[in-house]
Amino acid sequence: MSAANGRTPATRTVVEELLRRIGEGDPERIAGLYAERGDWKLSWPEDEHGRSATPWIRHRSTRADAAAHYRELAAHHRPGGAATAIERVLVDGGDAVVLGEIRQTAAATGREYRARFALHLTVEDGLVTRHHVYEDSLSVARAFEPARPAGNAPGRP
Repeated sequence: MSAANGRTPATRTVVEELLRRIGEGDPERIAGLYAERGDWKLSWPEDEHGRSATPWIRHRSTRADAAAHYRELAAHHRPGGAATAIERVLVDGGDAVVLGEIRQTAAATGREYRARFALHLTVEDGLVTRHHVYEDSLSVARAFEPARPAGNAPGRP
């Protein structure tokens, strides 16, 4: 689609505003850019969704769910320890893909992690209707794993 039809600039504007709000960290303001109903998926194994150490990792479908996601994410990470590097924002009509890397510190373990990600967003009528995240889930999971007793390697009794 061309910029002449008005969709590409609107999509980019919404995505850039979403990223700005995420950086500010106010869950209610972030959620204000999501449609009342939407398609929110994370690329984690289904049996890992909503586990106690990572409750924010699960599918969602409403604006209220979006706000809850950002509240849960903040509650499980150390304040001030986050950084996100956005490398590219690619836009095609109502779709956008954000590529980058997040850096966080797990509150429960104190472990820092880095995770590369791709975020596929769809914008319709100025609101996000699709939020699909593809990330290095292994890095995140490892940061939240409980410490193993010394000498107890994985796969050993």
